[in-house]
Amino acid sequence: MSSLQEERKVDAEEDASDSGGNASPNGNELSNDESIPGNDYREGTSRVMELLEEERIQGQEASIPNGRAFNGYGIARPDDGCSQDEHPLLAMRPMADRKDSIEGSLSTPDDTPSIHGSVLSSPESSGLASHTSNSRLSPTLSLRPFDQRFRSRISSSPVNSPRTLSPAFLSAHSRQSSYSSQLFRDHIEPDSGPTPWEVVRWTKLKKISAQAFSEAGKRSFGKPTCISISASIALGTAKGIILIFDYHQTLKSIIGPGTKAVECGSITSLATSADHTAVAGGHANGSLFTWDISKPSRPFLHIQPLEAIHLQNRSTDGHVSGAAILHIGFLGTRHTALVSADDRGMAFSHMAARGLGAVGRNVKSTRVLGRYPNDMALVGKPRKPSSVLAFSPLPLGNVEQPTDAMGLTAMLTPYLLVIVSTTPLAQTQHKAARPKEVAAHGAMSACLAWFPAVKLKIKEPDAPESISKAKLAYCWSNVLTVLDVLEVEPDEMSRKDTPPSLQFRPRSRWKGEEAIVAVQWLTRLVLGVLTITQRLIILEDDSLRMTESFDLIQKQIFHHDTFSRQLQPLVEQLDDDDDDTSMHGVVADAFHMSFKVYKSRMFLLGFNDVSIGTLSNWADRLLAFMEQGDFIGAIQLATSYYNGEADKLTVGLPEDSLSRHSMVQEKLLEMMSASLKYAFGRNQKAGEEQVEQTRLEELASACFLACISMDDMDFLYDDVYAWYEDSSVETIFLETLEPYILNAQIKAVPPSVMKALITHFTSKGLDSRLEEMICHMGTRTMDIDQLTALCKQHNLYDALIYVWNQALNDYVTPLIDLLKLVTTPLPNGGGTSDQPSQVLLQSVNALKIFPYLSYILTSRVYPSGEILEDQEAAKAKAELYHFIFSGKPIPWPQNGGQIFLPSARSQSRSSYPYLRMILKFDAASFMSALNEAFEDNFLNGMPERIVNDGGKGNSSENQKFGSSVNRQYIVSILLEVMSPSDFDAEDTIYLDMFIARNLPKFPQFILLSGTALHRVLVGLCNYPSDDIADDCQLSVEYLLSVYHPPDLESLIPLFTQARFYRVLKSVYRVDKQYAKLLQTFFDDHENRDAIFDCIGDCLRPRTGLSSRQVRDVRTVLERNARELANIDIVKTAKTVSSFSPDLHATMLGALEADPKGQFVYLRTILESAPKSPGDPRIPQGAPNHAFVEQYVRLMCDFNPSHVANYIGMLQIGDLRLDQVLPAMESGGVVDAAVVLMAREGQIQEAMVRLTKHLDTLEAALLGVMNAATDNPDVENNVEATEELLEGLQKYAGVGIWLCQGQMKTALKSRATVKQPKRTSSTTNQQLSSEERLWLDLIDTIVRITKEVSLSPHDSSSDTVDDSAQPSSRLPLAIDSSKIVTSLRTIVQQAFTALLSTTTTTASIPSPNRNDHTFLRILRAFLTRASLSSPSLSDLRSVLAAIFSAYAYEESLLALANRLLDKDLFVHVAEATNLRQKGWAPKNQTCEGCGRRVWGPGAGGRIWDAWEEKREEEERTREAQLADRASGQVERKAERGKGKAVEEKMRRRSDSRSSGEGVDEARHSGDGEEDLGPLIIFSCRHIVHRKCLERLRAKDDDVDTQEDTPHGAGRQPEFRCLICI
Repeated sequence: MSSLQEERKVDAEEDASDSGGNASPNGNELSNDESIPGNDYREGTSRVMELLEEERIQGQEASIPNGRAFNGYGIARPDDGCSQDEHPLLAMRPMADRKDSIEGSLSTPDDTPSIHGSVLSSPESSGLASHTSNSRLSPTLSLRPFDQRFRSRISSSPVNSPRTLSPAFLSAHSRQSSYSSQLFRDHIEPDSGPTPWEVVRWTKLKKISAQAFSEAGKRSFGKPTCISISASIALGTAKGIILIFDYHQTLKSIIGPGTKAVECGSITSLATSADHTAVAGGHANGSLFTWDISKPSRPFLHIQPLEAIHLQNRSTDGHVSGAAILHIGFLGTRHTALVSADDRGMAFSHMAARGLGAVGRNVKSTRVLGRYPNDMALVGKPRKPSSVLAFSPLPLGNVEQPTDAMGLTAMLTPYLLVIVSTTPLAQTQHKAARPKEVAAHGAMSACLAWFPAVKLKIKEPDAPESISKAKLAYCWSNVLTVLDVLEVEPDEMSRKDTPPSLQFRPRSRWKGEEAIVAVQWLTRLVLGVLTITQRLIILEDDSLRMTESFDLIQKQIFHHDTFSRQLQPLVEQLDDDDDDTSMHGVVADAFHMSFKVYKSRMFLLGFNDVSIGTLSNWADRLLAFMEQGDFIGAIQLATSYYNGEADKLTVGLPEDSLSRHSMVQEKLLEMMSASLKYAFGRNQKAGEEQVEQTRLEELASACFLACISMDDMDFLYDDVYAWYEDSSVETIFLETLEPYILNAQIKAVPPSVMKALITHFTSKGLDSRLEEMICHMGTRTMDIDQLTALCKQHNLYDALIYVWNQALNDYVTPLIDLLKLVTTPLPNGGGTSDQPSQVLLQSVNALKIFPYLSYILTSRVYPSGEILEDQEAAKAKAELYHFIFSGKPIPWPQNGGQIFLPSARSQSRSSYPYLRMILKFDAASFMSALNEAFEDNFLNGMPERIVNDGGKGNSSENQKFGSSVNRQYIVSILLEVMSPSDFDAEDTIYLDMFIARNLPKFPQFILLSGTALHRVLVGLCNYPSDDIADDCQLSVEYLLSVYHPPDLESLIPLFTQARFYRVLKSVYRVDKQYAKLLQTFFDDHENRDAIFDCIGDCLRPRTGLSSRQVRDVRTVLERNARELANIDIVKTAKTVSSFSPDLHATMLGALEADPKGQFVYLRTILESAPKSPGDPRIPQGAPNHAFVEQYVRLMCDFNPSHVANYIGMLQIGDLRLDQVLPAMESGGVVDAAVVLMAREGQIQEAMVRLTKHLDTLEAALLGVMNAATDNPDVENNVEATEELLEGLQKYAGVGIWLCQGQMKTALKSRATVKQPKRTSSTTNQQLSSEERLWLDLIDTIVRITKEVSLSPHDSSSDTVDDSAQPSSRLPLAIDSSKIVTSLRTIVQQAFTALLSTTTTTASIPSPNRNDHTFLRILRAFLTRASLSSPSLSDLRSVLAAIFSAYAYEESLLALANRLLDKDLFVHVAEATNLRQKGWAPKNQTCEGCGRRVWGPGAGGRIWDAWEEKREEEERTREAQLADRASGQVERKAERGKGKAVEEKMRRRSDSRSSGEGVDEARHSGDGEEDLGPLIIFSCRHIVHRKCLERLRAKDDDVDTQEDTPHGAGRQPEFRCLICI
């Protein structure tokens, strides 16, 4: 043990637990045979390739936990006699180096690499926002100066750049092979092409596969069934043999032949000890063998299973014979401590004592999970089938932990996660139930993987002493959970030898789309997850974020159906009380024995080979780019690694930024140097293909991003710029530099670069772009004299102002330079041809005065908008206020400067020359800038504020004067300067607006007299242009909020003349002049909908208006009725109806010239509100319902289809027939006229009018059909025919409704009035009024059908039958047969309605019931038809079609009934056959006592008992027949005759005694105990009744009552105890 601990200490010192930690390189180098031509590239990239190769090898050697595959021992130790070179599989060198390896021919790269890209990695977006062209012109003369604030053309954000960006800020790299497409986009799209690296580099172990999977190998050893990886590769086979290979793929040992192991079945599980010297195998029959790898001749330990016959009286624990060992593992460092689990859900720990050989060792097995099969009957409650789906002991880490001696083992069953400690005693440490997030009806699978506690290079925040926590990843179906194992600090009272107390805390959970069948830790922070579709998913532990995903289906991973036989009842039988649907689906195959990880390498056992794969780290991926010559992609990818934007953990980079930077920075600099040397070296060589300019732009962009990320500007300017300058392509560098300056990523450049930048942009005429860059840079490296001269030369006044302000802290000189543009005349006397453009340019630059003043006076840097420091801002404001509001011209600079004089002499002699000059130039813009400045607290006028150059007390008088300026002073000066004699109204109006808007905001700082304010009001009312009318009105509203004129009435004419309607509304509302208020709303053509709110406010009840005020308001409404309706008729109607319904007549009168408007108005007031049928809303003040009648008349013109529905809602008397009937007739609304006449009692007249309309439709239809041959417009003919047929259908329905209604009314009247009984003569001859209605309707419909059928377009035959064909004279578009069919359908509907009505009438009980109504109507119809047509053959086809339809419907009903009866009989017959078939028992013995109860050898007792039961049933049946035969007599006797009762009781007693005799006969026999009748369950288990009762008594602790007869009392409910 001491040697093991010492070795663990050595490993902990040598190794690093971080996945990206460095280890000593092995000296492997890449081959110099590169695919990219040119010696420069070879020389430039050789160092890069060496560095990347070293880092790649180191990253592979520094696997988690750094060469300790979850145990305390390294793979290559000096005392093992092997070195790293002896393990080519673990080195995993690239192809350039692997081809020279000794084993290169044995381990070849896989022909089918992992498919990458199906699920993208999700690196954090580091892309730059897209830039839009958004140029802003300098401010111009504004008629609305106070609406928006001044803005500069140059913004502090690069998003507002007014031009196309450099390639640096577009797609970072255009080649599909570049990784940059995933690094510089805000929204990552699926990559169309694969990455240049393989996510996992797979290699087939050719020699191992040849020996183990060849036909000879399978015959000799058996097919491989499982794999175990450590310092060697162990394969278990189907013949019970274990094959041991080293990493040269040499077969070192064959374990098992010639021993008992080969007799125990196939190897079903394998495990290797912590020191890699012993291997344990579990076999299919339940045996376990432990072998010393160096001594394979005999087992080190043999643990035999328990035979089934010994289970009842067992003295030790162990696996049952025949239970396959699915999982096995060593505990700690001992070879004699094992844990194992079988497929029947049982798990054991095995501790072997010391002894001589395998026979002399005493093994103590302890059951830690599951129950023996013979314990099923003793279980208190039913137990579901179970198995151990996943199982693993906690491996050792590279640092000692208290859990090492506990033997922690995790197990997953279909129901629970169980973690037990096996030493010193078996004890459950943690349980967790199956999560509810598991997908329902999915695949049942489970897997788990431990990661031990390891020593860290960098201490984690919650890890003491730089040691990570042990953790467990376990999966149920598609849900993965990570569980942390924490040690609870022991208290002072606990003993030192007490095992530590552990806490298990679930940390994170991930839900996949597919069931997970295997999981392994690739590193401490990376998980590999294998799904049921053989898809490998890479997850990062910290966030469980999926970084890679690819298919392994081509690997043909070995899997086996291990659990379905045991768990089939669980997934297939869904109990009623089982609500866990996740348990029911399919059982996934086992993959745990085929997917292993060791030292971050993945090993796959396939059906035909063994493969090893390594997840590519960051150095591998960079190396892949460089090998392809994609140096730009390599630089960009390395930059993303440096910034931590890519999947750091997946590629083996640490989370700590300092460690990551130190690892990547050197390689990144080397790659940039090599790339620059290669690119420009090729361009300098003659005869070689030149590198394209776009590639040089991309290279520059990549270098910029890398240097900015590393904050290494020296390399950018000293090396990168030097390469571009030496190659005379510095313009590419300078163009690439621009967006980084605008984005504020680069604030300063060296003087040489600045000079080149100015030269380049000015030579190309890109002055504005240069100006914007200057305004975003610092001024420390600038040549001020050169730059100011250049800015003036090229009119770059924004840059000029920026330099003066930032470099020299001078804020007045830029203002003077801008004012000079106003006064300085153009050169050459203005006679040049480009004078207009120069004037425009000079004017635009001069207008920059106002945004400049706005920025500086509000403490902002011009033109970037950044905030000035308080001291600097106060100094700048004081200088500007002093200069602008100086009463006379002043010299500038103060010491020795010249006096700046305006050009106009009048301005020079007058006071405040600079202020006058600015106001004359653009008063509106100056007032807007001053409006912004007034919001700054600098003008609050605090006397203690003195600008004194940082408190030194040497401030000038000018600065003190500027600091004392306040708002009152400025307003007073402006009122004095802008007198009407000096300035026009177009200028003074802006001063009035300025005062009116600022006075309410600063009433405590601005005091003006009433006269001045009155003058301001008058000036605002007399605005010079309609363009500023709204601004003036808004200013008046501002001013009136604080100023209340004493003679407001005198200002109303001014407000009216100025059309300040908002002001007038406010005044009238305050003075309660509601009539004028309403009239003002009518006069105001803006916000017209507000009139209705005003009307509601004035006329709403309880508003407090006097009757005179209400009358005045109504007068205004009447006067503007037409205008109000023109605004919105619907709102007008609603408003008038709500507040003044007596004005409806006035409103309708105003709309007399607009009938459509009247219709909409009446529809709103009559039908807008919900109402019940028969309760229309009639407006008040409508005598004789005139409005309703007028609405109906208008509706006949504008909405005739709605007339009938509306009339149906009216009550009788709401309409006068003579008032609306003419309109209905003229509008063709016959259905409404019929309804109205029927309601008025004119039934017969209604029918006459209806039949006349039907005749009209008939004539029209015949006319269309007869004229069809002459009219070439076929479409119109068809459309007219369809409309006429629809009309006939509609009005026939109206007639049916009329007849049915009259029939119901007549029925009710006959029920109340006794009618004389009809004689046979009256029955045959006289018809009632309702019957005559039916007769008229049917006669009309049949006559129309006959006339159309016999029209000249058909055959000239006098008779019409079904064989008659339409005449050829009709065009093909008009189908006469279809027309006739439609008419016959109408006739059939009429007869059907008549028949149903008369049948319904006959079904109602009535004392005067007469069922001959239909016959009388039919007789009268035939009589009338005979009079009009002596031969009834004309009606033959019509009547035949009607009655044949009835016969057809009857046949369909009869056929449907027969089909239903037949189907019902079939189902009943099937149920009867199944019931009579019964259940056949599964076994021939009782499940309780084991006696034979069925089949041969059961004896004759069963047959005798069956015969006795048949006789008893026969006697019972005869007794029941006798009871039924004498039932009538007995019922009479039981009412009073005691003898009959006694006789009946006697018969029943006899029958009961006969049954008891049979029962006694069962107990009498040959002395053998009779166990009662047999019970068979639906599961086909058979058991004696008494055996079942005994089992139930043992389970429930209830004594059975054997003396109670079986037939007495309530029958108990039996359940099969075998199944539950």
